[in-house]
Amino acid sequence: MRLPLLPRAAACLWGAVVFMPVGLNYMAFLLLLATMLVAGDWRERVQRLMAHPLRWPLAALVLWQLVVLVIGPHYAETGVNLWHGIRIPLTILLALMLTREEAVWAMRGFLGIAFFNIAYTAVFYFILLKFGVMPPMGVLKPMIMLVGNKSINDALLYTVLGAASAAWALQRLVEHRPYRAMAGFALTTVTVFIVNWNLPSRTSLLAMLVVLPLLCVHQWRSHWRGMALALAAVVVVLGLALREAPPMVEQKLAQGVSEIEAARAGAVSEGSWVVRYHMYTVTGRMIADRPLAGWGIGAWNQIWRERGPALLANYNMPHNDFLWMGSQTGLPGVAALLAVMLCAVWQAWKRPDLAGRVAFAATLIALLASCVNSALRDAQIGLSLLWVAMVFLRLAREPARAWQEVLPRRWRGTATD
Repeated sequence: MRLPLLPRAAACLWGAVVFMPVGLNYMAFLLLLATMLVAGDWRERVQRLMAHPLRWPLAALVLWQLVVLVIGPHYAETGVNLWHGIRIPLTILLALMLTREEAVWAMRGFLGIAFFNIAYTAVFYFILLKFGVMPPMGVLKPMIMLVGNKSINDALLYTVLGAASAAWALQRLVEHRPYRAMAGFALTTVTVFIVNWNLPSRTSLLAMLVVLPLLCVHQWRSHWRGMALALAAVVVVLGLALREAPPMVEQKLAQGVSEIEAARAGAVSEGSWVVRYHMYTVTGRMIADRPLAGWGIGAWNQIWRERGPALLANYNMPHNDFLWMGSQTGLPGVAALLAVMLCAVWQAWKRPDLAGRVAFAATLIALLASCVNSALRDAQIGLSLLWVAMVFLRLAREPARAWQEVLPRRWRGTATD
């Protein structure tokens, strides 16, 4: 294989393993980094990066963490937290430095495995289980049933796919191609079904509820009448979807509300929202106590064990990336990380066509997930969701026809405006 082809293959591999266990994602991450180092085209890659608006917030995020590392105290978890603090911008940098062909192949890997997962899920539940067949699942298990944080990541990736499909379908409506629009909305419906039944995730449900109306705003932001009609239709569809959601979804939402009320009254338990309530309040006080430079890289774990409820002492991240960064590096660190994510969303928002719209959906989902979960700090999620979102953003810097190249040749011509 010629050297220029190696990063392309590595980018495709990373896209193809985003649903799989974190070890495979780390392998793809390191492989892409290594192949970029040996491919010998760094001048072009650096020029592409230096032309991107994200370069300044990324530089600020890295430099401020290094400053805090030098001036602040060190802890037992300093090394691992520094790694994750550097891995986050490095993941973004790798995506932004992809060539057009590499980004196309990365997206092919993601879409290929996503459609395979949907097909395998259907076969597993509607054919294999009906006949009492339980195949060995291995790396496929988190894709089809709830298994820890990797399944949360997989639900978020399905949400990205569903939102992108909805954006594509909205564009087909504008072009008066109703059958193609129906196909796009059908795929969105499948992804909503998965994140409600197979991989129930409140984070994914919240992201879908926020992103779908905003896609209509993006589509019709210059046509107020069309925007109003589209928003009304989306609200009706989402309302019906929530009404027909399985009892488990309603129970989880009601359980969350009761957990918050119990936590405010002083209750301590392993309930998801109880844990978040205590994490957010304790971490907020950490930031208030040391707002300038925080407590130091790796501090959250030790301070949490000292200040948080003893029952919850074993948690190693606060389920909010901005609180995590703020507790370690103060408000400047929060500002830098927030600037990275908001800049990504804004760059996608500014592009008014379909390429910008799908990138807007992907980056916004990553931002929302990082506000209610450790979607960046947790490598189970951050090596997949962030990578896919930034590949969407990378393609938003290319002409619309770049998306045609992602699809099989016979389907080309359907993915552009």
